[in-house]
Amino acid sequence: MNAPVQPRLPRESDSRGIQSIEVGGRLLLALAHHGQPLALKDLAAAADMTAGKAHPYLVSFIKLGLVERETEGGRYGLGPLALQMGLIGLQQYDPVRLATERIDELARATGHTVAIAVWGHRGPTLVRIAEAPSPVHVSMRHGTVMSIPDTASGRLFAAFGPADAVREALANEARLAAVGAGAGTRPARGRTGGRFGLGTAFDREVERVRADGVAGISGVALPGLSALAVPVFDARGQLVLSLTAIGPSATFDAGVDGAVARVLGPAARQLSTRLGWKPPAAGA
Repeated sequence: MNAPVQPRLPRESDSRGIQSIEVGGRLLLALAHHGQPLALKDLAAAADMTAGKAHPYLVSFIKLGLVERETEGGRYGLGPLALQMGLIGLQQYDPVRLATERIDELARATGHTVAIAVWGHRGPTLVRIAEAPSPVHVSMRHGTVMSIPDTASGRLFAAFGPADAVREALANEARLAAVGAGAGTRPARGRTGGRFGLGTAFDREVERVRADGVAGISGVALPGLSALAVPVFDARGQLVLSLTAIGPSATFDAGVDGAVARVLGPAARQLSTRLGWKPPAAGA
């Protein structure tokens, strides 16, 4: 007896949608993209339709709470239901989980180890690591706290993290270094003023990282080892984690526009967008 034929489940791309919903959805996309209420003619133009076509969709969206109309001026903006849906959506997105889904792919694409660092109570802390095809022979494990001045992850958090927390972590790092120097294991770093107590040269380096949007180092923490870190921001524009690639300097492009940055940068921006981040307006 022949086995019953199992019906083929339609792929999402095969599924037939409701065209009117997709058309009306362009109005919601336009409002989300502009981030502010729009006049009917401007909103319709942004959604590539006439005002007469847009109006019935907006009436329905207002009834649902997806859109609201200003009492004065009559402009249309996203409504309370849209806001509620957005907040629920953000709650569903855990930054580390989303980034973890990407790091194996990024390690293969760059050919280098890729790690996720978040801000812990002692500073930038590794929470996930994807080894390169040829692993870096250096002690890196989950829970490792990265030096702020001597690592790409640390400099990134110094540039984009809360200044008070960074200064506190730097002070703690200096105390630990002094203890290590007393034991003959690591020289203590001199504290010579500046915004972070590490001198004006470090302040300039942090400002350069802020301007470039990426931190790259070569042979600072360890000779022969390079790293590059890029930021992932949340909906409030706050740094939530860094994506950091680490590899041997001989084969690692640590340039801010180099091969590694061209892989990590777009991935970080995609993750930031999923978390609700919007790039600052030009000139802001």
